[in-house]
Amino acid sequence: MRDVAAVSRGRGRIDQFWIDDAGALWHRELADGSWSAPESLGGTLASGPAVTAWADDEMEVFAVFRDGALWDRYWDGVAWHPWESLGGELAIGITPAASSWGADRLDVFAPGRDGTTWHRWWDGTRWVEWERLEP
Repeated sequence: MRDVAAVSRGRGRIDQFWIDDAGALWHRELADGSWSAPESLGGTLASGPAVTAWADDEMEVFAVFRDGALWDRYWDGVAWHPWESLGGELAIGITPAASSWGADRLDVFAPGRDGTTWHRWWDGTRWVEWERLEP
């Protein structure tokens, strides 16, 4: 187990994520005082995972894959949705950061291959294109 991340998506719950030696993402949750069995969420991660919750029982996990793009997968309260690419030309091996300031607002930050920080966000209806943040 390496590159561990965690989030709380509701009262009395903690979700833990980590990467195995093959680069796949794993997940388990603590609910009602006990841990679930680990489940593989797949992928070919080249960074540690970043995770955020944007509403009760909803969360999203991000990672840079071996192709240098940011990929995400989310839990909608019922099921995990498949991995999707959010693009980018990001530094491999450096973990992105994710945050949410409210329902349906997600922000993700990642270092680019150009040495600057890049930002992309979900505005409630769509992913807004990458924005380069000046140092």
